[in-house]
Amino acid sequence: MLFYECDDSMHSASAYIDELAARGRHHFTTQDARVALGGSLPAVRASLRRLQHRGAISDPHRGFYVIVPPEYRRLGCLPPEQFIHELMSQLGETYYVALLSAAELHGAAHHRPQTFQVMLGKQRRQIVCGEVRVQFLLRRDLDKTAVVEMNTPRGRLRVASPDATALELVGYADQCGGLDNVASVLSELAEALSAEKLVEAARLCPVAWVQRLGYLFELLDQDDLANALEAQVRERAVAFAPLIRAQSTAHAKRLQRWKLAVNATVEPER
Repeated sequence: MLFYECDDSMHSASAYIDELAARGRHHFTTQDARVALGGSLPAVRASLRRLQHRGAISDPHRGFYVIVPPEYRRLGCLPPEQFIHELMSQLGETYYVALLSAAELHGAAHHRPQTFQVMLGKQRRQIVCGEVRVQFLLRRDLDKTAVVEMNTPRGRLRVASPDATALELVGYADQCGGLDNVASVLSELAEALSAEKLVEAARLCPVAWVQRLGYLFELLDQDDLANALEAQVRERAVAFAPLIRAQSTAHAKRLQRWKLAVNATVEPER
């Protein structure tokens, strides 16, 4: 543990974060700083506020700070993938990067998301830190989702697997710009998918997601992936699902292969 004399609180706080960064640590809590710097809690908070005003640190969550190196000062924060693992560990919450953000990390980067999307098992308000936005989405059974671990310049990151991501993009289409955008992302994500792993992931998802995803893969001429999901639909689907939930199916074309009522036209960007 680092300790600093507090005769010059600003200098001490600066020295503290410099030493943390030199040791490869880019986050700390208010309590960490108080233990290291000594002095009263108001004095420590005042020192940290001054560092914030200089752009040297930011606080994406109350009491949790990140050190912002010069190359990220314009953001006013570290990129979210460089601190979200440490923040979730601090909060004691299981998480994974999901949806458009996961797709980007798996190589579907053409449609860069405006917010960083993270799946949790409970509701949580979004994070706004400088220009960084983190959107939290709820999935009660997130422990079923296959995840992979990735390395970032400042730690680890839990990310939904490519195959789980494909299914969740369909299941959370409203949070992903609609089915047109989802189909466009899937066309890029397809290279990272495995028919075998896709079927494994599909078994743990609502069958309506599988029905919609199979149809989209057929639409995108991804025949191997579509064929892999067809058996799942035959086995599990007992009723026709709407392609878009909140839209009437009264005049929709019904596709027996997917047991799907196609109540909208999907136009992916080619």
